[in-house]
Order: sequence, then structure tokens, then C-alpha cells
Amino acid sequence: MLNWQLDDPTETAAANPYTFYKPSPEVLAKVAVGEVVKLIFRGHGDEADDVHVERMWVLVDAVHPDARFEGRLDNDPRHIRGLQAGEPVSFEARHIISTEHHDPHDFTARFIKRAFVTNRILHDGQAICFLYREAPDEDQDSGWRFTAGDETDEYMEDTDNLAYVSLGAVLSRDDSVLHLLDEPAGSAFKRDEASGLFVPDSRG
Repeated sequence: MLNWQLDDPTETAAANPYTFYKPSPEVLAKVAVGEVVKLIFRGHGDEADDVHVERMWVLVDAVHPDARFEGRLDNDPRHIRGLQAGEPVSFEARHIISTEHHDPHDFTARFIKRAFVTNRILHDGQAICFLYREAPDEDQDSGWRFTAGDETDEYMEDTDNLAYVSLGAVLSRDDSVLHLLDEPAGSAFKRDEASGLFVPDSRG
């Protein structure tokens, strides 16, 4: 039978600021009895690879002044055995990854929209050397396109070499373009080889 524990996502959030949301202290202070919060449950088994991680909601029953909470699991796990809805859960503010409250300090919200990026950047670790912004294809599209600058026409024609991911995922690989993301459609920039800085490009 699996036993379980709660993950503390503090280090994960710090290492992935563009993609991992962790509620701000101001929002955590608003959590009240009767609300639900989301926690990360990690189930362990006898085998080394018998591990299941699930994000699940917990109904808050008590709020203590030292950032401790008591609650009950509000849904049944898909994979963690020995754990079911209604089971008591004791947790701390550091375990909470989502609440019912709007968080004006949610840094990840700005980077949810998607962009096309080549695998040279996403998987091979190359820096972004050319980026341009088109009119978005859909609501979730930012319009941004990122390349390492050394991709051939043949490479770009193979759709397996392209990914459609969040801006946050791109910034997690190379955030040197952060200051350019508010530029309008039609903008294009290339990295200057001498200075390493981005300069406007006529291909936009």
C-alpha cells in the first residue's frame, strides 16, 4: 500500500519563476475556512519507481495563526492508493500552490500565452538569436516566434523541429528576450554578435 506526503514547492517555484505559480504571502493570508486550496500529494510505494504525484484540492476546516491548516481531501486520487476524498490533511502555507483568490503578484500569468520555438532552443540549449512577432493565430497565441538563428530551411520545414509552448517555457531556457515581449506584431530582433544585445531586424 502506498503512503503519501505533501510536496513543498518552494524550491521548484524559485527555480522556475516563469512557469510555476506559488501564491504570494498576501493571498495566502486570505485563505479562510470553507475555501479550497490545491496541494501536491506524493505517494510512495515499496519499489523505487512506484511514485505518483497528484495535484488535488483540499477543503479548509481550520486556520491556525502559525500558518498551519487543517482540512479534508476534496477529490479522489487517480493513482495514489490508500488515500481518498474526505481524508484529513494537515498542511502549512508553504504547501499551497493555488487558492480561490486572484493574485495580482502572479508573475506566471503574463507568460501563459504560447509561441513557436525551435528545438535548438527548447532542447539543445542554444540561445535565442532571432525573434519576431506575427499577428496571433488564436487567442492563446502570443504571436512570438523564436529561433537560434542557425536553423536551415530544411530544418524549419520539419514540424518535428518546432514546438508550440508557453512563453514561460521559452523564458525558462533563455530570458534574455524578456524586455522585448511587449513589442507589437511586426517587430523583429536579432542578437548582435559583437555586443550580444538585441537590435531591430528588417525582417519584421
